[in-house]
Amino acid sequence: AITDQDHQEYKATSKYQTNAMVKYSYYFTPQLLFAFLAPGCAFTSTGRNVGQRRNEYATLHAVSPTFIISPIIKKFREEQAKKNAPLATDDEKSAEAPGLRIGKDAWKWPPVWPFADDLFIPQKEEVATPAPNPMATVMQQQMGGTNVLPPTPEKVEVEKLDVKKYWQEEMVNESTNLDPLAAAKLTEHYSFYIKDGMSVLELGAAEDSYLPENVQLSRHTGVSLSGAAMDQNPKLTEKLIVDLNDVKEEEGVNSPELYGLGGEQFDVVIMANTFDFLTSPREVYKSAWRLLKPGGVMMVSFSGPDAYNQFEAAQTKWWRTFNSDQHMWVAGSFFQFSAGGGWTGLKGFDISPEGAKSVTGGDSILDNLTKKDRPKNMFVVQATKVAIDEAIDDSDPEKSFSSKMWLIPTLESRDKELVAARLSRVYVTSSAERRHAISTHIDLLPKIYESLIKMDQFAFPFGLQAQLAVNVVSDPDYNGNDEQITALRMGLGLKKPSEDFWAPVGKLTAKMDAEDKVNLLTYIVPRFGSGNLAQDEALEAFVSGMTPTFEVLRTKCPDFSEADVQLLGTELLAAEVLIPGRSTREEYASWLGSLTLSELEEILAKRKAFKTDANAAMVKFQEERQAEEDRKKAELEAYKEQLKKAAEERTMVFDEETGKMVEVVKKK
Repeated sequence: AITDQDHQEYKATSKYQTNAMVKYSYYFTPQLLFAFLAPGCAFTSTGRNVGQRRNEYATLHAVSPTFIISPIIKKFREEQAKKNAPLATDDEKSAEAPGLRIGKDAWKWPPVWPFADDLFIPQKEEVATPAPNPMATVMQQQMGGTNVLPPTPEKVEVEKLDVKKYWQEEMVNESTNLDPLAAAKLTEHYSFYIKDGMSVLELGAAEDSYLPENVQLSRHTGVSLSGAAMDQNPKLTEKLIVDLNDVKEEEGVNSPELYGLGGEQFDVVIMANTFDFLTSPREVYKSAWRLLKPGGVMMVSFSGPDAYNQFEAAQTKWWRTFNSDQHMWVAGSFFQFSAGGGWTGLKGFDISPEGAKSVTGGDSILDNLTKKDRPKNMFVVQATKVAIDEAIDDSDPEKSFSSKMWLIPTLESRDKELVAARLSRVYVTSSAERRHAISTHIDLLPKIYESLIKMDQFAFPFGLQAQLAVNVVSDPDYNGNDEQITALRMGLGLKKPSEDFWAPVGKLTAKMDAEDKVNLLTYIVPRFGSGNLAQDEALEAFVSGMTPTFEVLRTKCPDFSEADVQLLGTELLAAEVLIPGRSTREEYASWLGSLTLSELEEILAKRKAFKTDANAAMVKFQEERQAEEDRKKAELEAYKEQLKKAAEERTMVFDEETGKMVEVVKKK
C-alpha cells in the first residue's frame, strides 16, 4: 500500500485535481508542477482530507486495489524521472558548495505575487473546515449533482497567537534539537561561504548558529524574539529582541533596533529554520537586503516539515501544506518578490545527509515503511545582493531604472518591468531638465500606482497604466502633492469629479480613445497643486476654452470625426493655454481663428503620427534590447566552451599543496 506521505507527494507532483470546488492556476517549471493560487482562492491541503478522498474514490471505482494502485505507481515513477532532470549546470556545480540542485536560470515565476494571505497565518489561528452536512449531501444528490454542497459559513472567533508570549514564555524551555547529521551538513555548507573577518546577521537566532568552529567573525548579530535562546549561543556578539512578524507592509520589519543597524552593514545574512514562522516573508527579505553589503549573500536554510513539531502552533499554513520540494521553490519566490533584480545568483541546495528521505521521490515504498529513524533533510536557498545604480547609466538606462525600483512598494514585478522599459525610452529622447525629473521622481511611482491598481485591467491594461505613470513622473512639475493625486483620481474616475473642472473635461472628451485620454491626463495632472496663481488661471482657461475650441474646429473641419475634433482641440489648448506664459486667451483665440483647414489637418496628422512613431520606436527599442541580450548570452556560451576546451586540452595545472605546476595525467 502507498503511505499517506507517498499519496500526498504524488498529488503534489501531478495534474491531479483534489477538489472540483477549488480552482487552481498551474505554473510549470522544468522539474515541478507548481500550483500557485488563482486570485481569491485557497490552496487545498494535500494531507488534510486524504482519507476522505480515498473513500470517495473507492466508492466510485469499486475494483480490486491492484488495478488502482498499479497505474498510480507507474505515473508516480514517470513524474519522479522528470523531476530528476538536472536543473543546474556542471559549471555552476563546480563553483558552488556541494548539493546544488537548482541553478540560477531554472527558476520561473508568475508576474505578480501568487499567494493568498491566509497561507501565512499560524496554525493556531487557522479555522478548521466544517465537515459536510449530510442532509446537504442528500439534497445535492437528489438534484442530480455529485458534488457536496459547501457548508454554510459560520462566524468563528479565532484566538490570535501572542508571539511574544509564545516564544518568551511558553516555549522558553524548548530547543530546536536539529538532527545532528543535518546540522553538520549545514555547518559544512556555511564553511564554503563564510570566512574569517566577515560580519554576519542571523535572523531567527537561537541556541546554535551551526557555524564552523574555527571561523573568526568580526561581528555576529543575532535577531530573535527569544532572548533566552540567544543567551545560550556563545557565537553571538550582539543580540536584538525583534519580532520579525511585526512589519510595515511592503517596506520591511517594523523595528527601530533593526533600522538602527544602518544599511549595507553585513557580509552575510543567515536564517536557519525560521522562514516557516514568517507571516510577512517579503518584508523580512527586504530588510535583509537593506542590511546586506553589495555582493553579500543571504542563506535561508530549512529542514523537513517534521523536524521540530513542538513549534507547530506558530508554523504557517503554507509550510504545513506544501512538501519539501515546494518549500524550496517558495523560498526562492520570497527573494524574487522582495527585491526582484536586487538579488542575483539565486540557487537551491539539497544538502541532506546520506540516508535522508529523497525529496525527488527516489525512495521505495518499502523504504518509507521501514526506515523510520533516518536522518532529517536539510536545504538551503540563497542569493547575492546587487547594488543599486547610483546614477543613470546612459548606455543602459533600463537597467538603472530597474535597480532603483527593486524595493519601491505597490508596484508588482510586472509593473516595474513595464515602467523601466518606458522610462528608458523617454529618458534617451529627453532634454536635460526632463532627464533630471525622471531620475529624481522614481520614488513617486507608488503614489500613482496606489490609484492605478484599483482600475479595471481590461478597460485600462497594464501597458497603458505604465505609460501614464511614466508620462506623469517625467514631468518636471510633478511632485506627488495631494492636489495632484486628487486630480489623478478624479481623472481616472476613482473619485467624484469636481464640477468646475473634471466633470466638464470628462463629458467633452467622451469620444476620445483611451490612450489619447491618458496622454491628456498626463498633461493636466502635474499642473495642479503648484501654488502658482498663473497656473490656476491657465487650468481654468483650459476647461472654459474647450467648448468654443471644438465649435471652431467643427466649423472649419466638417469632415473630422468627433473623436478627431476632441483630440485636436485638447492638443491645441494643452500646447498654448495650459502652460502659463505661452498665450493669453485673446492670443489663443486669434491664432485658432487664423488656422486654415490644411494647417489643422497637418497638426492632427502629426499628432497621430507621433503616437504611431512612439509605438514603432518602442517596438524597435524592445527588439534591440532582445538582440543585445541574445548577443551577450551567445558570448557567454562561447566563453564557457573555450574554458571547457582549454580544460580538456591543458597539459599543466597548478598544485595548491606544492605550489608548483605539474603535468596533467590524461585518462585513457
